[in-house]
Amino acid sequence: MWVITVFEENTYRMFEYRSKSEATTALHKFKQTALLSYTR
Repeated sequence: MWVITVFEENTYRMFEYRSKSEATTALHKFKQTALLSYTR
């Protein structure tokens, strides 16, 4: 599973994706600081 963590002013949000291509496409849409990671 691929996870995007988006950091905001006082909090963060996490989004889960099944494929790397889906996650990288979504990552480009965020304007805030974001981190893409992979977990099993």
